[in-house]
Amino acid sequence: MKLINGDCLEVMKSMEDNSVDLTVTSPPYDNLRDYNGYDFNFKGIAKELFRITKNGGVVVWVVGDATIKGSETGTSFKQALYFKEIGFNLHDTMIYEKLCYMPLTHKRQEQAFEYMFVLSKGKPKTFNPKMKKNKEAGKLITGNRRHTGDELTKIHGTGKQIKEYGQDINIWRYATGSVCYDGDAEARKHPAVFPAKLAEDHILSWSNKGDIVLDPMCGSGTTLKMAKMNSRNFIGIDCSEEYCKIAQARIGDIEIEQMKELGKIIKTFNL
Repeated sequence: MKLINGDCLEVMKSMEDNSVDLTVTSPPYDNLRDYNGYDFNFKGIAKELFRITKNGGVVVWVVGDATIKGSETGTSFKQALYFKEIGFNLHDTMIYEKLCYMPLTHKRQEQAFEYMFVLSKGKPKTFNPKMKKNKEAGKLITGNRRHTGDELTKIHGTGKQIKEYGQDINIWRYATGSVCYDGDAEARKHPAVFPAKLAEDHILSWSNKGDIVLDPMCGSGTTLKMAKMNSRNFIGIDCSEEYCKIAQARIGDIEIEQMKELGKIIKTFNL
C-alpha cells in the first residue's frame, strides 16, 4: 500500500506495465476547482493508465463539464473518445446522480449528475454486479420482442419467475456534501470529495480482494480508504502535500512517500 506525494504522470512512469487491476479517480476538469496549481496533462495520464492497467483491468473516470459562455465544454466526451483512441474499450457510460445538487440560476435544467466512464483494457476480468431488489419479484416474465418487420418472439426467460434481486441500472444515486464524508471530518478539508459509497461500489464491482486499486489524483483519499476497508491493496498519488496529509489522516498507518525517493514500483503488495 502506497501514498505518494508527486506528479502522477511521473510516478506512473515508474510503475511496471500491466500492474494495476483497477483505477477509480476523478480528475480536475475544466479548471472548475483550484488544485494547488497542478498542471493536468490529460493525454499523458491517459496513455500511462493504459500501459499500467492489466489486461482485463478497468479504469473508472468520474468527470463532468463546465459551462463556459453559455455552452457546456464537452470535455468529458472528448476524453472518453481519446481513451478509445489509445486502446481502451468504453465498456459502460454510467451516471453519478447527485441527490443533493447545488441549485443554480441559469436557463437550463438543474445540473445533477456527472459521468462515470468505465474503461476496460479488453474484456473486464472481474465483474461483481451491484444488485437491487426487484419490485416485481415473484411474478412471471411475459412479453414479446419485435425484430425486423412484424416478427415477434418471446422475451428471454418467458414463463420464469422474476428473482428477488437483479442487477442495478447504470445510474447510481448518491447524497453529496457533508453526507458523503462517511462521518469523516478530515474529508471536509478537501474542496472536491466524491461519495465514499461511489468509490466502494466501483471497487466491489470491478476488483477482488488482494487486487491493486490506483487513484492517481487521490485528493482526500476516498478511493484508498474504501480499498483498504474492502481488503484491496492501493496506490494513491497526489501532487499536493496538503491533500496527501488529509488522505494519510483518513487511512491511518501509512507513510507519505516522496516522488524523488521512489524506485521501481513493483506489482506485488502485502496486506
